[in-house]
Amino acid sequence: MHILCRLEDIAEPGSKGFKFKDKSLFAVRQRGQVFVYQNSCPHLGIELNWQDDQFLDFDNSLIQCATHGALFIIESGECIAGPCHGKKLEFVASKIENGCVVLSDKLI
Repeated sequence: MHILCRLEDIAEPGSKGFKFKDKSLFAVRQRGQVFVYQNSCPHLGIELNWQDDQFLDFDNSLIQCATHGALFIIESGECIAGPCHGKKLEFVASKIENGCVVLSDKLI
């Protein structure tokens, strides 16, 4: 297991981007849970954010791709609107342990 960050480093609700080894990741914190994904839109393979740590829509209810506005369900990564409709973000296994967001060894 590898520590990504402290839980308090991510706003509630909110999102934060990370560089972890050679991977670009982001985490979303909502309703006491954290969801971690690879920072790559399934449509073009580009990073979802234009600005640091901005991965959510206006009301923090969906993940949004800044390039073409695709919307993804936070809990599943499924695209519900936009050119990649029906595809999913790549989930990264993680858990909250001792106040930290911890990643699975499978990412390494």
